[in-house]
Amino acid sequence: MPAIDPISDPLDSRLAVYRDLPDATLLARHGLFMAEGELVVKLAIDHGISLQSIVLTPARVESLRPWLERAACPIHLVEPSVLDGIAGFHLHRGVLAAGHRPIPVEPVALTHRAKRVLILEDLANHDNVGGLFRVAAAFGVQAVLLSPRCCDPLYRKAIRVSMGHALRIPFATLDPWLEGLETIREQGFNIAALTLGPDARPPSALGVLTPEARLAIMVGTEGRGLSDHAQALATTRIRIPMAPGVDSLNVAVAAGIALAHVPLPD
Repeated sequence: MPAIDPISDPLDSRLAVYRDLPDATLLARHGLFMAEGELVVKLAIDHGISLQSIVLTPARVESLRPWLERAACPIHLVEPSVLDGIAGFHLHRGVLAAGHRPIPVEPVALTHRAKRVLILEDLANHDNVGGLFRVAAAFGVQAVLLSPRCCDPLYRKAIRVSMGHALRIPFATLDPWLEGLETIREQGFNIAALTLGPDARPPSALGVLTPEARLAIMVGTEGRGLSDHAQALATTRIRIPMAPGVDSLNVAVAAGIALAHVPLPD
C-alpha cells in the first residue's frame, strides 16, 4: 500500500487543492474533480479513475484499506477537524479524493458501439443530472450526451447524487446541439423524446425493441421540457401516464420509468 502521510497543518501545501476550492476553479485551474465519501472513492479506484490524491481520517483507514492498497496516488491522513476546515463542508464522510478529469471525447466516437444512450437537453440542476447518471447505470445506458447548456456531471454534488456513476459512465457534449442530434439519428439510433404531448405513445411501446436495437432516451428540463427543435429531431415521442392533477415527474424518475420498459442491451 502507498505510504499514508499524516498531516496536521491545514495550510500544508499538499492540501491546497482541497481548501475551499469551488468546482469551477478545480476545472479551470487544475483540470480536476472532487469525489466525496467512501462509496464514490471506492468506485473511482475500482474503475481505474486517475486520482491526484486522497485525504482521509483515521476512522476510514481500515474500511478503505483494500482500495488504498490499489491507489496509485499520495494518501494523506488528517484529523476530522482538519478535513472539515480545509473542505469547507461536512458531506465528505471522512474521505475526499481529487481526481483528474477525463479527456473530452467526440460524441460520435463515444456512441459508435453503444446500444443505449441518454440525451440531456439544458439540464442545469446538479441533483437531476446526478440522478440521471444513477438511473443510467441501473438500466444499462452506455453513454450520456449533453447539450452545451447542461451543467457539469463532474460537479461534486452531481457525482455524489449519482453514487459515483458520473465517473463510470462516459459522457460527451453535443456541440453544435441540433446538428449533433442529427448525427445520432444517422448512426441508427431511435431517439425517444419524453414529452407531455397528447399524441405521444406510452412507455410500453419501447418494450418491443430488441436488446440489439439502438435507442436514445432524450429528456429536457422539468419546467419547459424538451425544445420544439429537439422534439422535431426525435423518431418517437413517449408520454408517461399520470393521475389527474399531476402535471409532471422529476426528470430522473421519468427517465427511469421509460428505461424500465426497454430490454437491457446485450
